[in-house]
Amino acid sequence: MFADRLKPGDEIRVIAPSASIALLKEEQINLAVNCLNQLGFHVTFADHVHEHDMFYSTSIEERVKDLHDAFADENVKGILSGLGGYNANQLLAHLDYDLIRKNPKFFCGYGDMTALSLAIYQKTGLVTYIGPDLSVLGYKHGVEYTLELFLTTLTNDAPYEIYPSPHWSEDHWYKEKESVSFIKQDKYLVLQKGQAEGSIIGGNLTTLALLQGTEYKPSLKNAILFIEDDQESYPQTFERTLQSLLQQPDAKELKAVLIGRFQKESSMTETALRRIIQTKDELKHVPVVANLNFGHVHPMATIPIGANVTVDAGDDGVEIIIEQEEATE
Repeated sequence: MFADRLKPGDEIRVIAPSASIALLKEEQINLAVNCLNQLGFHVTFADHVHEHDMFYSTSIEERVKDLHDAFADENVKGILSGLGGYNANQLLAHLDYDLIRKNPKFFCGYGDMTALSLAIYQKTGLVTYIGPDLSVLGYKHGVEYTLELFLTTLTNDAPYEIYPSPHWSEDHWYKEKESVSFIKQDKYLVLQKGQAEGSIIGGNLTTLALLQGTEYKPSLKNAILFIEDDQESYPQTFERTLQSLLQQPDAKELKAVLIGRFQKESSMTETALRRIIQTKDELKHVPVVANLNFGHVHPMATIPIGANVTVDAGDDGVEIIIEQEEATE
């Protein structure tokens, strides 16, 4: 189920289901709001987004209320996370999934928002989005790729390609925006060639792993797995978390694995990543591609959880095409 596409003048509500936006500088918030205004949208903030406790979050009840209010408000057409964090999975047992199902809306964020995006999709069938949050839209430079693919998913229902951005940088949303330096990029890294088609499941790998064994994890059957992680994941932890996911019974029918670009602090190298994939018998016969621009990288693509995607990874490059319409019987 896809939510209605947004139009100029539509309201986007910012919520903080994990960390408070008190962590963001006022200038960063203003830049992000101005960015959304220039795209034609009206921005409002949930009641509790600035409040925080010793963990720089706020109570489950307050965060759930903000999310419910956003889905219930007829004026709100899109919902955007302020930033990530660590505790969005606290909310999963407290959400009114019937309310969400009856009021489908564009819901977007990344990192810790993976828990909410996957749970909402699993419980309601609503396509949710791994993509920019308010902190990301507060960048001054290099946002063209981010905004292009963000707008494509927000406002159009045509198929679109997840192509490499011309450059990339570390995802340091908390640093001064003038200090961003970019590295040239021209293609993805093909670890295993092949063709595949399936439904997109994924997001932040560490957060996805939190849902294993719960009622909130979507099936990996016939899925194209999109995974990424941040600087807190290094080769050994990435490997064991991926292995744990591949040991799930439904992972036997995975169709492909697409991996987001790693941050330098993770110490992941091409050699290490190739070795990790080579050790996975579960992936021997599926295409595997790395260095995608989504998740903890700048700029980033917007990825619709639950949408259909085709992948063609060969010697001459990689083509990733995402469908944005309801499947027909």
